[in-house]
This record gives sequence, C-alpha cells and structure tokens, in this order.
Amino acid sequence: MEFLKTAKCSVIYEAVKGSLAMAQVEKRGGLLRKSSASKKPLKEKVVLMYDEIFMTEDPSKCSPRFWEELFLMKVNLEYLEGKLESLDGEELMKIKDNINCLFQHCIQALGEEHPIRVVNALQTTSTLCALIRGVHQKNKSASGFDIINMLMGFDKAELCMKILSHPPSRREHGHDAVVLLALLVNYRKYESVNPYIVKLSIVDDEATLNGMGLVITQALSEYNRQYKDKEEEHQSGFFSALTNMVGSMFIADAHEKISVQTNEAILLALYEAVHLNRNFITVLAQSHPEIGLVTTPVSPAPTTPVTPLGTTPPSSDGHWISQWKHLISSVELSLDADVQTSNLLITFLKYSSIVMQDTKDEHRLHSGKLCLIILTCIAEGFSLAKDQYANAFLHDDNMNFRVNLHRMPMRHRKKAADKNLPCRPLVCAVLDLMVEFIVTHMMKEFPMDLYVRCVQVVHKLLCYQKKCRVRLHYTWRELWSVIVNLFNMFITYGDTFLPTPSSYDELYYEIIRMHQSFDNLYSMVLRLSTNAGQWKEAASKVTHALVNIRAIINHFNPKIESYAAVNHISQLSEEQVLEVVRANYDTLTLKLQDGLDQYERYSEQHKEAAFFKELVRSISTNVRRNLAFHTLSQEALLKEFSTIS
Repeated sequence: MEFLKTAKCSVIYEAVKGSLAMAQVEKRGGLLRKSSASKKPLKEKVVLMYDEIFMTEDPSKCSPRFWEELFLMKVNLEYLEGKLESLDGEELMKIKDNINCLFQHCIQALGEEHPIRVVNALQTTSTLCALIRGVHQKNKSASGFDIINMLMGFDKAELCMKILSHPPSRREHGHDAVVLLALLVNYRKYESVNPYIVKLSIVDDEATLNGMGLVITQALSEYNRQYKDKEEEHQSGFFSALTNMVGSMFIADAHEKISVQTNEAILLALYEAVHLNRNFITVLAQSHPEIGLVTTPVSPAPTTPVTPLGTTPPSSDGHWISQWKHLISSVELSLDADVQTSNLLITFLKYSSIVMQDTKDEHRLHSGKLCLIILTCIAEGFSLAKDQYANAFLHDDNMNFRVNLHRMPMRHRKKAADKNLPCRPLVCAVLDLMVEFIVTHMMKEFPMDLYVRCVQVVHKLLCYQKKCRVRLHYTWRELWSVIVNLFNMFITYGDTFLPTPSSYDELYYEIIRMHQSFDNLYSMVLRLSTNAGQWKEAASKVTHALVNIRAIINHFNPKIESYAAVNHISQLSEEQVLEVVRANYDTLTLKLQDGLDQYERYSEQHKEAAFFKELVRSISTNVRRNLAFHTLSQEALLKEFSTIS
C-alpha cells in the first residue's frame, strides 16, 4: 500500500531524529588537524568511505567488508549531509544503488543484539537520520514515493515495508505507525489537499486494514485491562471495606480515584479509519475469541522495552500476541461455548463506557466526545455501507454478543454480574451505552454537547431500523424514560420496528407516567415561542414536536382518572393503566409528522474543526515528549557503554 510506505519512512525518521542531539559533538568537516603548514589536511577514514559511497561503483566490490567497517567508524554527520546537499537530483539518482545499500545496512545495524554493538547501532541512527533528511531535502517539491525509491528502491519496498500486515513488524512498529498515520492525515487537513486523506479513504487491502484493526484493538484492550485491574484493586482495598461499614455515601468519590490515562492518539486513528474508509466497517465486525479469557504462557518482557509514540502506549505485547496466535490457530475455538466472542467494536464500546463515566477531567471529556463522534460515524456507516454483512451486523439476531459495559456506581442500583449478561445484537450495547450516559450525567454543569450527540446516535440507529423494518427486542422503556423527537419516532413509526403490540402499550404508559415533565416542558417552550428572543424559533419547533405527546396525555389522563373514580382506587397499578390504554386506542387522534426519519449527515470540517485542531495539537505534544524520553535513554546507554574497551 503506497501511502503507508511514506508513513513508514516517516516512522523511521521520527524514531531516529532524536539522535541528532548526540551528533553536535562530532568533528567538523571531516578533516584531521594539519601536521604542518605545508602539508595538506588528512581526511578521516570514515570520510574516505563516505566518498566511496558517492561514487557510481559498488564500494563492496573491492572491499567485501566495507559495510561492516563503516559501522565501526564514528559518524560524521556534517560531512555526510554536506555531500548529499552538494548533489542535484540527477546526480543523486546515479548513485541510487549505493544509497539503497547504505540505507539497508543502517537498518540491519539497528537490529544488532550483542551489547557492545549497541553503541554502533545507536550511532547508526544518526547516519540513518542524516540520510533520510538529506534525501528529503532533495525531493521537497517531488512526491514522497521518490524518496522511498531513493532510499530502498520500489522493488524492495513492497517486501520490506509491511508494518501493519506483517505480524513481527506490526508487533514492533504497528503502534507507532498507526499513531503517525493519524497525525499525517490531520496535517493541515483544512488548509490544503492532504494526500494521506485520499489514500486512506481508498485502502482496500484486507491484510493492512486488519493489521490496523489489531493494533487499535490491542491498545484499547490494554486500557480496559488496566482499568479493570485498578478497579479490582480498589474494591479489595481498605477504602472498600470502609464504605461497606458506613454505607455507600462516598461511592462517587471513590470511583473518581479509579483513573487510567486515556489514549487519544489511538482513538484518533480509529476515528479516521471509520470516518474515511468504508471498508473499515467490516474490520469492526471481525470476530475473534476475547483476549484474556484463555490462559496461555506469558512471554518474558524485553529487557529494554521501547515506549511507542502516543499518549498512553500499551505495555509489552508479547503475551497479547502469543495469546492471539494461539487463539487464531485453533480452529475448534469457534465451537467452544465457554469462549466469549469479541471484536474491535466491542472493545471500543467497553473503552467508551469507561472514559464516558467521568467527564470532569479534560482529557476524558475529549475522549468521551471523540467516542461519541466515532459512534456517530459508525451508526451512519452501517446504514450506508453497501456490504450487506456490514448492514446486518449491528442488528442481526443471529449474531449475538455479551458486552460487559462499565457502569458508574450508583446508590440505587447494584452492579450486574458478568455471567448474567444476556447475549444480544450489538446495537443493544450501543443503546445501553447511550442510556447509561444520559442517566448518570444529570449534573449541575450539564454536558449538553455530549447529550445531543447521544440522542443523535440513537436517532440514526432508529432511522436505520425504520428504513429496514428491523424489530429489535430491546427494553425501550429505559430509553423512553430519559429522552421529545425520539418519542415521536416511536409514536409515528413504531409499528414498523417495535417487536410487539405490548411495546406500544409500554410507550404510552411511560408518556402518561411522565406527563408532568412534558407539561412543564410545553409551558416553558410556549412562553419562549411567544417572546421575541433568541430562542423563539427553536422553542416553536419544540412546541410543534410536542403535539402528539400532548394529545396522548390529554386523551388518556381523563380516562385514567375516570377509571380510578369509578372503581374507587386511589392509585392505579401499571397493569390497570395499561388496561385503560388498550381500551381507548380507537378514539385517539394523532397528527402524522414528516421528516422524523431524516437527519443531518455528520460533517467534520464545518462543525468539528476546532475540536480536532486542539486534539491533534495535544497528541503531537505527547508524541514529542515520548521522543524526548527516547533520546535521553539513548544518551544514557551511550554513556554506559563508553567505558567498554
């Protein structure tokens, strides 16, 4: 995949550019001091070897150990970059084969495992950085693919640069590649034509898309695991025992202390994949046994792990990868009823259920907003995708999953046991997540923006169900008890997607039960719609939207009061109210409302540009901070080995 090759070269460039700081102490000009005024200055051996590379002949023909000897020399970056700068593009093309060899041997040198050779490998990063920078300067006006041809050659690039589709490469560089790709896609995206946006939108290589999905799944799963570990540790600690003694009066404060740093970089990559590439919708649906349910031997962690780029890099993935390989290689696993099936969408929903619990923290607020934007794109993507499998994936009764969403501790409810969770279509988990957020965020600093996004996600899903006449078996009354436009969808078109007639009865019951809230809402918007204020137009729309809800309330309330009076009952039960509702459907008159199954398509540039600019700026800062840590680690390692003879 061509556009990823450029991104992968950039990965190498970003990873090694930190070593440039170490090169400031190098000798200038590649010249040794003069022995006398009459003699010409002598050149260092490394400079002479550089000169051979810039000849058209292969330097290893006359000296088979040329490349080995080169990497035993101390680098001279200024001379190397000066040589590259002195050549024009045509002259550089003449020595392309030698440049390819230098690049290839630099990469090989970085893979050295012997401790003494680590120093040489670290110095090689400086050579590699100078080479990439020098070639890049020569090709500023040309396409990035010429850079790849100059450094590696097109014939070798396809074989060598598979970071995402090749498991060993993905294990080592996948996280960095995905983070960098997300940043490249967002580089000046609103100001000029960004080629990475175009390229990402047309990727259809299954191995590459699945590889990207695996990287994202791993990072989000790691976050979920860390949160679960902290939650269990917290529940078994002293504070948990104390709250059991004095009651749950401090339960909200205790929950706020359970915090794991969010990973906006990986979340941004997921957003761009879902937003730009329709083929990625299928990747969300790729099923696999859930990570962590099958125990396998833990692979030893590397002694000097490298922290990937981004905000919250996953921990060593040896265990995860070995577990993944073991599960995938076992064909019989799909027949094991004890193994829970999962996929990227389930992992993402679990992640969202965690970060959306506490929106007081700025990072979690941004993550929660981005999660809802991703869900908005997913809801639209499934409804617009041409792939029938993708269309059916969220709603198909034959594709059921058990999704254990994290729920905010509340005094009036107990946490459901994992084993009691039902297997349902995934759309139920999405609706559960939206209801959970709405119920648990009735706060003084009301997160209106997030509430609107939740309702929009639900609306888009309902539009799809109405369009395709999908009758979803879901406990709708939980949703009805918290939201006016959605009620109209159910009132007007519920016969096309509600599973049973009793669902209609329950809908009307909830409307009647909450009539005081609707009456208060109507009084408020009626007052605003009659005043010449800024809310007049919006209030008029709400007044119009409440027509059928008020018709239901005004029709059934007198009949319910009459039933209670005739039967001398002070307070009716739910079943008695439903009996009155069923007996009086025929005399109810409702107004047909058009346009309820229409919604405004998501548009990033017009409404979300400021949010994404700020988000990308924050992610870039964290990436640079991680690169700075890498540079410090390399300098410390050089000092450690500097005394080795």
